[in-house]
Amino acid sequence: MANCPAVHGGYPSDYVAVSIAIFAVILLVVRSSFPFLIHKVPSARGSAFWIPVIQVVASFNFLLSLVMAGNFLKYKKSHWWLSCYVWAVWVEGPLGFGLLMSCRIAQAFQLYYAFVKRRLPPVRSHIFLPLIVLPWIAGAAIIHVKKPLNCRCHLQTYWVIAVMCLHALYVAVLVGFTGAIRHIEFRFDELKDLWQGILVSASLIGLWVSAYILNEIHDNISWLQVTSRFILLFTASILVLVFFSISISQPLLTQISFIKREPIEFKTMCQALGIPDSGLLLHREQAVVIDPNEPLDKLLTHKRFRQSFMAFADSCLAGESVHFFEEVLELGKIPIDDPVKRIYMARHIINKYIIAGSAMEVNISHRSRQAILSTTDLTHPDLFTNALNELIQLMKMNLAKDYWSSMYFLKLKDETSVRSNGYEMEQMSGAYSFSPRLSCVNAIDDPFHQDHFSSGSSQDFHHPYQ
Repeated sequence: MANCPAVHGGYPSDYVAVSIAIFAVILLVVRSSFPFLIHKVPSARGSAFWIPVIQVVASFNFLLSLVMAGNFLKYKKSHWWLSCYVWAVWVEGPLGFGLLMSCRIAQAFQLYYAFVKRRLPPVRSHIFLPLIVLPWIAGAAIIHVKKPLNCRCHLQTYWVIAVMCLHALYVAVLVGFTGAIRHIEFRFDELKDLWQGILVSASLIGLWVSAYILNEIHDNISWLQVTSRFILLFTASILVLVFFSISISQPLLTQISFIKREPIEFKTMCQALGIPDSGLLLHREQAVVIDPNEPLDKLLTHKRFRQSFMAFADSCLAGESVHFFEEVLELGKIPIDDPVKRIYMARHIINKYIIAGSAMEVNISHRSRQAILSTTDLTHPDLFTNALNELIQLMKMNLAKDYWSSMYFLKLKDETSVRSNGYEMEQMSGAYSFSPRLSCVNAIDDPFHQDHFSSGSSQDFHHPYQ
């Protein structure tokens, strides 16, 4: 065994496998950062942002650990950080494949509670994720204490069986959560990505396990060593690409084309869910006279006033309350008997406005915030009522007083007046039927067309008799 040259690495197939792994990592980073770098999509906060980031880091750790511990490259393990127990145990396990699987399980756990239980998960992701990584940490600690690895970073047979059982356990847990939500009619690619990840990765893991076992047990056959470690790294590179998914954490990003640099098809969750007239301002809608004495919440139901008031609030760096009002208003358009759409919209509002530290966190009381976060029914029609009432009172005391004397309101009044006059003229003109005789009046006023019109009109007049 000591004279087996294959364990030292440096074969052409080794460099090919390492190149494929590097390409997979680059492709994964580009895929995960594409919406933010190219389309300038604002990054989310909370688990919607850091779980995909952890997935990318775990994928990198997993592939790097296979390269370092799999003898793909020629180097001397003269430092402690090149030890087999660092790469083959800790980086490959708790920081690599174990962390990668735990992220996907955490995402499936969120979907299960949101769409099946119709509530937010009882355990926050930053607590749930370390909990499900604990078995990997415990297993790595046991291997580190028992030290069953030989100088080639290979395990004995019964240790290989134990490690593979731990891998299979996490795949089975992921299958269980996915099966529990299979009846939900998701609007985006969540379920498809979960099943695709399970089916494709199960096939790849079958090959990966076979290569891993051959690599660990039959370490005295040169050609088998070279072939098995190539398959090991190649299948792992494909696995990390398939496992990564953005649809579960940020479903709106699935509407962006990763092939062409084209505009985002759906700019808001309302439009993505197909809510009628969501955020649209119809050019032919009748102008509404704005009365400052009317209640603010009633005025905000008018799109033109709401957009004007929102522009003013944004200029004061306090527009999150108006944006929140608009999205809650859109939520109210979704029927109660369509729980999936209501859950999508409610989760979107919570992640964007309610969770502490979110992108557009609104200024509401702790009691109202906790009532929303601890709700037992995300589809309840009064889920955001208390928070909305608090924000309307704040807007009345602050923004509304300054808005009535701002240029935004004066501009709105002028536009409303012009549109009101134009609408009345349009209604009046609709009562008349335009005939060739009426168009003659415009032609007579033009001296350059009098003769042409006279001859043309006489020809038109006599044409039926020809």
